[in-house]
Amino acid sequence: MRNLLRFLSTCLVIVSILFLHSVCARKSRVPKNIIIFISDGCGFNHVDAASMYQYGKTGSQVYEKFPIRFAMTTWSATGNRYDPASAWRSFDCVLKGPTDSAASATALATGVKTYNGAVCVNTGKVKLTTIFDQAEKKGRATGVVTSVQFSHATPACFVAHNENRSNYKEIAQEMLLASPVDVIMGCGHPYFDKAGKLTLNSSFKYIGGQEIWRMLGDGAIGCDADNDGDADLWTLIQNRTEFQELMTGETPLRVLGVPQVYHTLQQERAGEENAAPFEVPFIENVPNLKEMALGAINVLDENSEGFVLMIEGGAVDWAAHDNQSGRMIEEQVDFNKTVEAVVDWVNKQSSWKETLMIVTSDHEAGYLYGPDSGSKKPSASLDIRQVWKPLVNNGKGNVPGMVWYSDKHTNLLVPFYAKGLGSKRFNKYADKFDQVRGKYLDNTAVAKVILFFLK
Repeated sequence: MRNLLRFLSTCLVIVSILFLHSVCARKSRVPKNIIIFISDGCGFNHVDAASMYQYGKTGSQVYEKFPIRFAMTTWSATGNRYDPASAWRSFDCVLKGPTDSAASATALATGVKTYNGAVCVNTGKVKLTTIFDQAEKKGRATGVVTSVQFSHATPACFVAHNENRSNYKEIAQEMLLASPVDVIMGCGHPYFDKAGKLTLNSSFKYIGGQEIWRMLGDGAIGCDADNDGDADLWTLIQNRTEFQELMTGETPLRVLGVPQVYHTLQQERAGEENAAPFEVPFIENVPNLKEMALGAINVLDENSEGFVLMIEGGAVDWAAHDNQSGRMIEEQVDFNKTVEAVVDWVNKQSSWKETLMIVTSDHEAGYLYGPDSGSKKPSASLDIRQVWKPLVNNGKGNVPGMVWYSDKHTNLLVPFYAKGLGSKRFNKYADKFDQVRGKYLDNTAVAKVILFFLK
């Protein structure tokens, strides 16, 4: 009997060791930190335009050297599917039935297609599980950072659920009062206008209402984010110095950062809207996207289990809608510099063996191509580049030759880049081929891969 007990005890020890080894082995294959960059409205030519301006050549962005590089579809459940044959048969094809930012962000955040305007609900208006929902269940920290209002479509879709993206007040209230998210940063300040000037025409819709704002100022609002039974209150930061100080040192548990500007960090500032990039002075009292992103990471990386962070260059889309070449380049350059800074953080303070980084877009906006595009009808005998003409490189520091052929979204393929632990898993989803952009995946693959690691 004693020998049997000794044998059973030995077996129990072996099984326990094997189980712990299995758990540790799985953890080593799962990224601790997941960082998703979204340049809203950015297509391949938006990247190239900024690169020509920044470096005088294309292919120079840090993310363009990531090992995983594909194109990506963006269509919504109520829009037109992308078909390579049709897309390059007619210059107007990609203008028909494009997605909006809410449907595309929902796909990126949940892996499910939905209707335009939906914030993380399906076509039956049923709430969907987001990657943030799952990350929080696993004890990870979460956060969103954007250069537009924090309750706007893209950041909202990672945190909130609503039938209509235009319900900004309700969305903001869910983000601030009912979600366990740890960091929220974005515009919508009620006491400043789009130029960063104090205004008497206060609007509180983007931050959840006047009473919410008052309580935020008093440090008296928040929900139980860590499930310990106590409310975890928001720490509100507003001026640029506070954002810069957050980049290093000790941090609060939860941070709401609302820069002192209403719409966008810089894209809607006063001055000539069609001036050359960086010609019009920037608003000085608001942070740039890099400062916001590094501040957010400094808060989130306090969690030993890791974090999931979405960083959006939201105003690339706004400039594209307004066909502002100079300001679009400004916004994309700001986005590029933010990616560079976070890549540097991974190299110095984390590692690619524990961090997965994704850089992509939610859709293309503005139908950006070179001059005289679309003047010839596509045909079997005509080179595609004679219909969709490339941008004209005018050298570093100069706006390239570029033309906006729309002021709306399109169904063009957008770029997708990934690096770090788990990034190779995207290869299995890039199972389609486009004659111009090569292999491509669908935007739902982003959430599917991340949810696989968070299960």
